[in-house]
Amino acid sequence: MKLRQAILVLSMVPFAGSLSELASSQTQFVELEAAPASASLATTGHVPSYTRPTARQRAGNYGLLTFGPLPTAETAASAGIDQFDSSPPEWKQGAEGFGKRFASDFGIATVATTTRYALSEVFREDSLYYRCECTGVFARTAHAAVSAVTARRGTDGHRAFSLSALVAPYAGSTAAVYGWYPGRFGMKDAFRMGNYGLLTTTGGDVVIEFFSKIPHSLFHRRHEHDGYSSPDTGLKQ
Repeated sequence: MKLRQAILVLSMVPFAGSLSELASSQTQFVELEAAPASASLATTGHVPSYTRPTARQRAGNYGLLTFGPLPTAETAASAGIDQFDSSPPEWKQGAEGFGKRFASDFGIATVATTTRYALSEVFREDSLYYRCECTGVFARTAHAAVSAVTARRGTDGHRAFSLSALVAPYAGSTAAVYGWYPGRFGMKDAFRMGNYGLLTTTGGDVVIEFFSKIPHSLFHRRHEHDGYSSPDTGLKQ
């Protein structure tokens, strides 16, 4: 996947907003109450009234962000861009070529999502995206960028570096390179594709930060209910 492909995929995310109603109809079992912003972050250093999602909510979120309508739409868009670029060329054109690319992109996303979900469970992380309640384009963009490699931990929901978030995109690209990509691809390609995956995750977080009505996925398939948001609380270990 080339850099411009990742950018094009991100540019198509807002147009998927028409599917948000369909997605939201499937999220009733993962909806969480919004956290009030009345506490002073400067003195508390944690998410006010934070409640960790239950196992059922986390599992439901995983299912939706893997097999929901928006991940499917994003995968189709990504496959269409790959088809336009003939990437990889060995898969040629036509319906068969598009089918291979769609299956490949879906497989990459599924492996990445599953890896993040599994590791988040092991490390007891909350990997849902929390919109910043700060103001200003720079502050909100910085929050979204940092969120791509962090997660919430503990009973107070403080933010910390997330190994699962960092590993997930590379797990997906490595699975593709050694599982079904043409033999000429190797670890360098897996690393390059993983970099683009992480970049796409960051860009997607920026999109959901500023377009809160659009459910978002982690190519990075992480869905966020519009009412589920918490303030930026800084990075803690």
